Formats: sequence, structure tokens, C-alpha cells
Amino acid sequence: MGTYLNPGNKGFKRIVNGEYVDKTGLISLINSAIGTTKNLICISRPRRFGKSYAAQMLCAYYDRSCDSRDLFANLEIAEKPDYGDHLNKYDVIYLDMTNLLGKVKPEELVPYIEQKVLTDIQKDYDGVEVDGSFDEVLIHTVEHTGSPFIMIIDEWDAPIRETPEIESEYLKFLRMLFKGSGTTSRIFAAAYMTGILPIKKDGSQSAISDFEEYSMLDPRCFAEYVGFTEDEVRILCEKKRGNFQSIKKWYDGYTVGLQHSVYNPYSVMQAVDSGKYRSYWKKTSAAETLMTYIDMDIDGLQEDIARLIAGESVTVNTDFFQNDVETFADKDDVLTLLIHLGYLTYEEVSDSYSAEQDEELTGLARIPNEEIRTEFRQILRKAKHRSLFALVQKSDQLLADTIAGNTAAVAKAIQEVHDSEYAPTFYNNEQSLRYVVKLAYLSCIDQYAKVEELPSGHGMADVVFIPKRRSPLPALIVELKWNKSPEGAIRQIKENGYQNILKNYGG
Repeated sequence: MGTYLNPGNKGFKRIVNGEYVDKTGLISLINSAIGTTKNLICISRPRRFGKSYAAQMLCAYYDRSCDSRDLFANLEIAEKPDYGDHLNKYDVIYLDMTNLLGKVKPEELVPYIEQKVLTDIQKDYDGVEVDGSFDEVLIHTVEHTGSPFIMIIDEWDAPIRETPEIESEYLKFLRMLFKGSGTTSRIFAAAYMTGILPIKKDGSQSAISDFEEYSMLDPRCFAEYVGFTEDEVRILCEKKRGNFQSIKKWYDGYTVGLQHSVYNPYSVMQAVDSGKYRSYWKKTSAAETLMTYIDMDIDGLQEDIARLIAGESVTVNTDFFQNDVETFADKDDVLTLLIHLGYLTYEEVSDSYSAEQDEELTGLARIPNEEIRTEFRQILRKAKHRSLFALVQKSDQLLADTIAGNTAAVAKAIQEVHDSEYAPTFYNNEQSLRYVVKLAYLSCIDQYAKVEELPSGHGMADVVFIPKRRSPLPALIVELKWNKSPEGAIRQIKENGYQNILKNYGG
């Protein structure tokens, strides 16, 4: 048992001894790839979505230096027919690239990896010749032991995101392992890489182009292993006495493939342990700083950011994103990156076409939940981009005029938004007006909870702004009417008793 060769099962044992949500079914998917041409697997998902837990789990299952049968005995994988076929049968090479980058200078990364793995091989296998190149030594090791390797690389893209100056050398290292003629099949039974970004599309990462990719945009069979499902969260809330509705409001909202209710696992665990429902989002890398991307001077981006914050979905074409944090041809590339980082969720729209926009719609993106909405809200007033900053200022003034009953100013402000670049292309209908109202009152997200179609007992209030706890502001009811009189709208509010459901709210 070594540090990088056969690290054992202690890491996963600590995880299981805690409040573990069983994701061991993923192992069966990897097992099914062993011995096939699809045995190189790359899975990308945001930080705090269980990547390292999965890597530790795979180490514990495949590592032949330990006995993990009891560890997995009561977990889902033990019920699979292939459970015993691969359990503790392989030499495992495990690399946590973020951890490794913290140990050495960037230019020393690849030599350090090779040295440490070879040292572990020498310690465990006396008869292996270690004088050749790294891949040659691995081949000799397999010939000596009769057991191929399983390679697990956690945060595989960290050197590319955080130290681009060594990208070429790092990719050369991966090419040696995964692109050599006949080399890969002689060394590896399978390889599993996980990170935040998918493999680049421009050919510069051809070293790993043979990997089967699964991402937030296209997770396929791995969808249920990205985050927590709703059933898993319900069970967790029952065990830990968590408030399911609060958990759902704060951390649900991701659509991953065919999974339409996916929760942020890290935040869910923090919330059920502490009983506090708030943002636990961690920006642990400069590549994930939200402000960096929403402040970019890219045509149409600020308008889409405003729509997202207002609660709308925006169309996004993900096809041309180059899978890096530096190359942005248009707003779609920025929005696609935010999907991979977990700031937005994405739902594919198959083969649809919008006559109004005269463009193919590849999907819809939106802010998934209150946790991420909080992140957007915190940076909204810090935004340096002039158009977004001006919209926030106008929204502040509109709210003040609304509370003061300055009807002329309110009407003018709403009209200005309706005539601006933020407005929808469809104009004269109630849905268009609803959209404009949400944008116009953008700054309300600081002190109000917005509810659409709020039941009153005698009808539905179109849009209601309910002041947050301890806010001195009054509740607001917005009744939408097109081509009808304001008197009729006020009469409907009174007749349907909308004000009664808000009688406990007031400044």
C-alpha cells in the first residue's frame, strides 16, 4: 500500500462511517467498461458535487492491496451480479491533481508524479525494472504481476485551469499513457478521470480524445450519480430531521440529463448537519469567480444575466464552447461555462426552432436555486458593467417610486424597460408585461421574495413581492392587464381578496 500506488480503502471507510448517500451503483458502470474499447472514462461536474468521494470509492473497490468486501457488503454495488468480479483485483494509481499542485512548483509536477509512482512500485515489487520511461515501467509491472492498472485521476483539469504554463508538458504526460500505439491496452484495465471542464474541442488535448466523455450537458448513464436525487434527499431529511421544503428551495433545481431534480450534495449535507439553510457555495478557484464572467463586455451577455437574475430562462447554444476558461467567442460560451461551473442549470430543447429569434434553440439555462441566486445577488451591485449597473440603479428608483405612490414615475420606468434591449421581442400580451415587470423590479431580490400566481382563495395574484423577514418594506401586488383599465385591475384585487393573504406583511 502506497501513497499513489494502491492507496487502500481508508479514505472511503471514513466517508462511509459518516452520513453516506449510497452512490456505489456507479462502480457497476465502470465494471461494464473494463475489457472494452470504452474503458477510458472522463466525467465532468462542478466543485462540491462528489467527485472526490467517487474517486475514493473506486480506489477502495479496485485496490488489490486491501480487502473491501465488508466495506461494500451493505451497499448497492454488492447486489450487482458483477460485484465480485473486480473487487480488489487491480493495482490502482490514484492522482489528486489539486493536491499535487499544492506540493510542488508547476514545472515540477510531471517529474514528481513519475518519481512518486515509481518509488511506490519499487517498494511493492522488487523484481520490476524501473530504469526505462514511465510507461515502459508500467508495462513491465503489469508483466511482472499479471494485473493491469486502474488509473483514477481526480481534478484532472486542474493543471490546465490553474497553471496553463505547463499545459503542454502535462498533456504530453497524458498522451504517453493514453495515446501510445498499443500502450494503453497493455497497461490499463480502465481509467477514470473527473474534473470540472470537459476535454477541449480544438484538438490541443488530443492526448485524451479517446476518452468517453460525460458532462453536465450530456451525462447519459451517469446522470443519477451527479449530485443527490430527490428520493435520496427525502430519506436524508427523514434521518436527520431536515426541513425538506427548505432544502429543496435552497439546493435543488439542477437538471442533469433525464434527472430533473438534482441537488448540490455538499450544501445539502452542510444544511442537514447544521440546520441552517443558506449558501454554502465555495469559490475555491480563480476559474470559478462569478464576477469575472458576468462582467465581461460581450454583446448580449448583460441582458441575459439580468433576465437570469429576474428568474427567467435564457436560450443558449452550447455547441461551440471550447471547454476552457479563456476562449469566449460570444455570450453562449460564457453561459456554457457557468453551466459547467454549477452557476446555471441546463435543459436541452431538442430540434426546436424559434421564428421570433431566427435561430436554433439548443437549450435553456436558468439559475437553479436560492443558493446560487444568493451568489448572483451578492455580486449584482458590484458589477462594473455599465448597462447592468444602470439597470440596478433604475430598479432601485422604481421601487422607491412604487412605495411612494408616484404613479407617473412608475409608468415611465416600466415603459423604459419595455422599450429597452432587455425587453422580449414579443410585445402586446400579458406574458410580455410579466417579463418586463420582473426585470424592472430587479433590485427587489435584495429584500423581497417574488411569488408568481399566488393563490388567494378567489383567484391568482399575478406577481406578489413579499418582504423578507425583518424588512420594513410593504408587500406589493402586481396585477397584469393588457388593453384594460387600471380601475379594472384594482377592482379585481379587491374582489378576489388578494390583500387578505398579505395582511400580516407591511412596512
